[in-house]
Amino acid sequence: MQIDHLDKQTMDGSQLNLDALYQICPSCFTETAGEDGKLRHVVDFEKLRALLGDSAVEDAPEVYDFTWVGKRAAQREAMAPCRKTLRPCPEESVNWDTTQNLYIEGDNLEVLKLLQNSYMGKVKMIYIDPPYNTGNDFVYHDDFHRTQREEDEAAGVINEDGERMVKNTESNGKFHSDWCSMIYSRLMVARSLLKDNGIIFISIGEHEVRNLRNICDEVFGEHNFISTISWVSKSGGSGDEKYIISATEYILVYAKNIDSVELGKEPIDTEDEKYNLSDSHVKERGKYVLKKLDYRMTSLHYTESLNYPVIDPDGNELWPGGEKFRQDGGWNWRWSKQKVEWGLQNDFLEFKNNRGKWTLNSKQYQNVDNNNNPIDRRIAYKNFILSSEFNTTQGSRMVVDYFGSKVFEYAKPVGLIEKLLLISNATDKDIILDFFAGSASSAHSVIQLNADERANRKFIMVQLPELTDKESEAYKAGYKNICEIGKERIRRAGKKIKEEHPEAKDLDIGFRVFKCDESNYKEVAFAPKDYSQESLDLFVDNIKEDRTDLDLLFDCMLRWGVTLDLPMTKTRVDGCTIHNVNEGGLVACFDGRVTEAVIDAIAEMYPAKVVFRDSSFEEAAQKMNLFELFKQKCGWTEQEVKNNVRVI
Repeated sequence: MQIDHLDKQTMDGSQLNLDALYQICPSCFTETAGEDGKLRHVVDFEKLRALLGDSAVEDAPEVYDFTWVGKRAAQREAMAPCRKTLRPCPEESVNWDTTQNLYIEGDNLEVLKLLQNSYMGKVKMIYIDPPYNTGNDFVYHDDFHRTQREEDEAAGVINEDGERMVKNTESNGKFHSDWCSMIYSRLMVARSLLKDNGIIFISIGEHEVRNLRNICDEVFGEHNFISTISWVSKSGGSGDEKYIISATEYILVYAKNIDSVELGKEPIDTEDEKYNLSDSHVKERGKYVLKKLDYRMTSLHYTESLNYPVIDPDGNELWPGGEKFRQDGGWNWRWSKQKVEWGLQNDFLEFKNNRGKWTLNSKQYQNVDNNNNPIDRRIAYKNFILSSEFNTTQGSRMVVDYFGSKVFEYAKPVGLIEKLLLISNATDKDIILDFFAGSASSAHSVIQLNADERANRKFIMVQLPELTDKESEAYKAGYKNICEIGKERIRRAGKKIKEEHPEAKDLDIGFRVFKCDESNYKEVAFAPKDYSQESLDLFVDNIKEDRTDLDLLFDCMLRWGVTLDLPMTKTRVDGCTIHNVNEGGLVACFDGRVTEAVIDAIAEMYPAKVVFRDSSFEEAAQKMNLFELFKQKCGWTEQEVKNNVRVI
């Protein structure tokens, strides 16, 4: 029996779609042998058509559709597997050993694919602020008909670090198409990361809001559209507008599955200051204000049954109107006699003595009604935000406050993203993703809101290391790319927030840094005539020489669906280093010659998944012995060993 190798690339997007379809319609699948000889499920379209009945259509002469030049290529690119990896950078991180936050440098499409195995269906909220396509900003230049290297060389846009951002001007014949392809492929992959009750917010300007709405209707489903929030982002204009000042931006809001979503609500202005009294029930009921229980009604609304006496603290009768005798002229209690008895027994009523006369008052609590039922003093958020609440000047000013100069243009205000976090109803331990991270306003917002609410939301920031202009204030301040700005902002914001909230002792202000890079594995594919002793030697150890154990460990976590924020330890046994992720969630050893003592140590960790380096076993017999050792040491069946053990 052979030990399976971990995949060296992300899952094919079309396979993800097939898996989802199989869960719904298994009867329309059949089995066939793949190129590797293994059986796989494939769709029987005749059976699928039969299941769909009249809802299936082919070659319809006229259909409602939104399309553009390059759409099919963008679809293919979204589904194509990625062979790259994420390399850990502890030296650039903050609180590497304890933080649960991530900052990832690289092309966001590649990074999103790499995150799929580990984070599929785990992200509560996505916020992105992509290029608005104004004709002056930059977009990813994706030509899917050529290899990435051919594409970059043809465009002439590779910088010294290999980045590939180009200015998309209105003179470009595919001005809108290029932008649509760029955002479409990324949203297709991003959708798979959202939880079933997840929400995505996308900031956009008026140039592409119409096209973005069409794209989102297709990717997320028109029925999952929640709202378009209009944000008056600035109070005035520059004075050079030719027609009408553009003072608004837009935030599109979509759900992964709108039937599973429960959005947050905003508090109603209830004049909390009037609730100035408290009693022994304050923890459950909140503070309260007194309201007189009697009132005078017109004859049309007078109710005889509500005109009755109660006994005051002196033992005398107290009638509506505050007298010791019956009052006519429309005086009533607001509560029935039975309700008054209940209110007195449960401390919802209070007698007050005013100048020798008793009055009976009801306690109007903040948090419960007069039947002791909880009150939700909140309403749904509105679909507009005024500049008086948040504006672009606030975002820019905050950057200057932290850096001393304007090292980043057009940063979103932290308060705006905090509000979106509240709308999304993201709570403790939820994951927030921003794959156009820019200056890291989203990370700043998550830390700030966590501090304010004593919560532990986690963030994943993704940003291309786009170079700063040599004439910019950022470059002059020493920041050579946008990622350097984003990471430094999180460091400074986290430190300041921690100082402002000394009571938040467990506040996570750290982040693990990863950089998207080429695969850890050598390319060892040769035609038969090209094999030589040198090429055969490559198979002995297929790992690139510059890769560390930590590189290999995190690559295994990505391939095997383990999240990148988990705690990890390492121990030395018999000359080998054993890496233990999340107390046995994944255990790995990448050293040469794995001994029985190493297997013993791993077994004592009660591992769920185990990974070795293929070159650790010089002979096939050693791998076979590995099966027997794990069956013996861990009490696993042969199938469990096959499922739980991999080599790279």
